[in-house]
Amino acid sequence: EVQLQASGGGLVHTGGSLRLSCFASGFTSDDYAIGWFRQGPGNYREGVACIINNPGKVYYSDSAMGRFTISRDNDKNTVYLQMNNLKPEDTAVYYCAVHAPRVDDGLGCPVQWYKEWGQGTLVTVSS
Repeated sequence: EVQLQASGGGLVHTGGSLRLSCFASGFTSDDYAIGWFRQGPGNYREGVACIINNPGKVYYSDSAMGRFTISRDNDKNTVYLQMNNLKPEDTAVYYCAVHAPRVDDGLGCPVQWYKEWGQGTLVTVSS
């Protein structure tokens, strides 16, 4: 059973940075993807970034491109989301989730494919 634990949220000012962490364990193969998603007030849950573990391909949403970086440390079973130049519209509960099995197919991070979710971590960006 895959277990996910997200952390690192908090309150920052516009232009600030945060790094979210997702500790993920329980995988039975290397063919999976871990994604970061967010849900702001009154919004649907949307994809932010994801990493296809084999071979390490990453995808970003348009809003994350150039500001956020997803990375992994497999020795620590952790995927990170470094968020820079945060804006008030980035305010949301951020979730990490797993899609397995998954290999790189060029299709990004469709939220509907992710069935296992961790608890969220709240990011608040003040103006």
